[in-house]
Amino acid sequence: MNRRTLLALGGAAAASVAAAVLLTPRDVERGELALAGLAFPGLAARLRDAARIEVAKHDGTLILLRQGEAWVLPDRGNYPVRAEKVREMLVGLTELRLAEARTSDPGQHERLGVDDPKRPGSTALLLRVLDGGGAPIAELILGRRRVRTQGNVPESIYVRRPAEAQAWLAEGRLAVDADPQLWLDRDIANLPQDRIQRVEVRRAGEPALVLARPGEPDAKLRIEVPAEAPEADEVALDEIARAFEFLTFLEVRPAAGVPGEAQGESRFSLTDDLAITVRPSLHQGNVWIRLQAEGGSPEAARLNARWEPWAYQVGVWKLKAFAPRLEDLKPREANTPAAPEPPATPR
Repeated sequence: MNRRTLLALGGAAAASVAAAVLLTPRDVERGELALAGLAFPGLAARLRDAARIEVAKHDGTLILLRQGEAWVLPDRGNYPVRAEKVREMLVGLTELRLAEARTSDPGQHERLGVDDPKRPGSTALLLRVLDGGGAPIAELILGRRRVRTQGNVPESIYVRRPAEAQAWLAEGRLAVDADPQLWLDRDIANLPQDRIQRVEVRRAGEPALVLARPGEPDAKLRIEVPAEAPEADEVALDEIARAFEFLTFLEVRPAAGVPGEAQGESRFSLTDDLAITVRPSLHQGNVWIRLQAEGGSPEAARLNARWEPWAYQVGVWKLKAFAPRLEDLKPREANTPAAPEPPATPR
């Protein structure tokens, strides 16, 4: 075999190797990574004893406590958090796999976002799941997420165990937030406007105000009392009818601690044997409401069980929907000062 033949065969072999590398399915590489171990083997069974979750960062710690089958926020008076968000986080923790060992040099931890979460300015999060006695079930420092552009590739995140210097690239979706606002279910109610049939408003120092729908189909709310009231603004009436449509809160606290000055009381009578009493308060420019559902239907019992312990802060514009004054219902032209006449043009 001469030199030219050897070179030709060597070139063919190199081409074959290159082709094999280029054409090997990504699934082979993915299969090797799939052999990586779970970050917390057997965690799912131990989570039955979970009683407390902590998400700590450099400027504070989010705490979730377990009450029966629910998780609550103690700094919001034990208001329930979104069950699906807790479930997603714990499932993600049980499925997280340590795919690739990265640096064990503490000086490089900040680059991956897995440095000491207590360090001022750190972006790392410390996730701890504890049992009823305060013993840790799982602990992990969470760092930067690595963005992948290929399809069918799992999410990944840099992690480190608190007692170890070794950092890892872990695969799996682990949705963790340190902001308590992101854990709250802000929905209060979503009741269609056509269910509201009558609204009785009582405010101190204001004349009695009653709104009702006439008997014809698709009728809108109209002022019933006082009888001599002028024609009301249609937009203002619609806002009252939509008072409970997609109603959400900005903040929440136990009803016993509702702040501010009471603004009266309104009773909304709806279809299907449901009535809702709204008691708004005004505190430092913010509107807080307490809600009470009445009626013999299961819907009334369900709503009242959810609402009664709490006071909700809502948008300031909702005060005119929940406790309107007759002045608030005047046509907009009557409430808007006349625009000054333009100066005369010199001739």
